[in-house]
Amino acid sequence: MHNTDFIQTTHAGSLPRTPELLAANAAQTENPGDAESFEALLAASVQGIVAKQREVGITLPNDGEYGHTMSNSVDYGAWWNYSFSRLSGLTPGGVDRWQSTDQVRSEPGKVRLTSFTDRRDRQRFNEAYNDPTSGILTGRKPGSQPTVTGPITYIGHTSVQRDIDHLKKALAENGFETGFLPALSPGSASRLANEHYATDEELVFACADAMREEYQAIIDAGLTVQIDDPSIAENWDMINPEPSVEDYLAFTQLRVEALNYAIRDLPQDQIRFHLCWGSWHGPHTTDLPFKDLAQTMLSINAGSYSFEAANVRHEHEWKVWRELTLPEEKTVVPGVVSHATNVVEHPELVADRIERFAQILGRERVIASTDCGLGGRIHPQIAWAKLEALSEGARLATQRLWG
Repeated sequence: MHNTDFIQTTHAGSLPRTPELLAANAAQTENPGDAESFEALLAASVQGIVAKQREVGITLPNDGEYGHTMSNSVDYGAWWNYSFSRLSGLTPGGVDRWQSTDQVRSEPGKVRLTSFTDRRDRQRFNEAYNDPTSGILTGRKPGSQPTVTGPITYIGHTSVQRDIDHLKKALAENGFETGFLPALSPGSASRLANEHYATDEELVFACADAMREEYQAIIDAGLTVQIDDPSIAENWDMINPEPSVEDYLAFTQLRVEALNYAIRDLPQDQIRFHLCWGSWHGPHTTDLPFKDLAQTMLSINAGSYSFEAANVRHEHEWKVWRELTLPEEKTVVPGVVSHATNVVEHPELVADRIERFAQILGRERVIASTDCGLGGRIHPQIAWAKLEALSEGARLATQRLWG
């Protein structure tokens, strides 16, 4: 995971799907019997997306999350929705778990999520969120997720092995030694309406037991698993009224403990943790500051940490690393280009952002990345231009840092 003589480049997972793959995803939902042609298209698409990453200069690629198919043709949201078909105990057509009025903050240390549609940013910018011309991309719609009605177990063995096989073949064909596959965290996987488990703790740890099987499969294949967990930051904005930071971190600690339980005894150098603040195109004025989350993130037993650092709401927080202690064997994977703007970053700016972290943590421990997934958030042509700027900026930073 460490750099040797150049700045490595990667991204946060989701890449733009081709129109053909989007159409095939939708058709597969309506006609699941036509699996053979879909699998052939998926394999070819993964090969193509890995080749494209090599072309633009990405050195640590993935499958674009192409294997994370969804129940419709929408690209955005596959990072979470894919798990619905890989976990047992779920019944489709549930309601938003956070609409229930009894799931509110009650006593110190007992924080409960309330509503996705009642985020504090949504309240503050209600007119903008309800204006279709505002350009705000809000992500999934409430009520679209299933309900937990039985024991959760992992049933995605065939799907994750398919993802592994497609990626490893594409890596070999394009001259890469390794790559990564994203997988959902227990904390994010458990954000569902629950009619089976008696407590949140039981639900979260059931998800941990299930998702561990996916992490294990990816690692056993010699790949890096990126554990996607916006929940530890994003949940903050879904709690009304706003809790104290101490109460929120106590609420979050259960999710951290469940994740560390899920990755116990797994090699840390093959585990990358991704944190973001939800990453929809919106104001984000109520995001919890990174300084309040940093130690919690570092308590997760991963080998590297991916986080937003180009987002204009969080770019200034690189300074927090002056006060943090990152173990020598670990690396950071900061976003140095953003998914939240159509403006393509200048490579000089990208290099400057990389250097900030390198000057604090060392040039060997900074891998250049995107803030979050690009797929479905910006036009594909812009997404690829951003990845080219990322790679060019990394080359400039390499020249500055190694001479």
